[in-house]
Amino acid sequence: MYGKGIGVDVYEWGNVDLVVNDTSKIPLEEKSVDTITIIAALNHIPNRGKVLDECHRLLTENGHLVITMIPPIISTVWHFLRKPWDIDQSERGMKEGEVYGLKSNQIIALANESNFKLKHISSFMFNINKLYVFSKK
Repeated sequence: MYGKGIGVDVYEWGNVDLVVNDTSKIPLEEKSVDTITIIAALNHIPNRGKVLDECHRLLTENGHLVITMIPPIISTVWHFLRKPWDIDQSERGMKEGEVYGLKSNQIIALANESNFKLKHISSFMFNINKLYVFSKK
């Protein structure tokens, strides 16, 4: 935890502050969060649109949504190579609605549908991964 931050997940990893059944229904007050980060996980959220709507509800007027993501082809290869050593894949696996990565245009369109506007996009990790920063429209 950093500052007043909390970690939210649907799976108990042993160090999660708040475990929920559905990340589109987080028990926090409206406009109570300054920043929400979804790190390499939006593709693993089947109800992505509803979750982004919930992010919009939770964020303050000047809040930011930060998302990182790798593209589908690299994600597919990465998951295949890591599968023998990745406890997440061996215990939980891929659920219906999960996909291997998302393209930039998909992420931007999803965020736009939930009333977010793109403020910044940049590449990192050998230009494989992308960082998106959104604000409320």
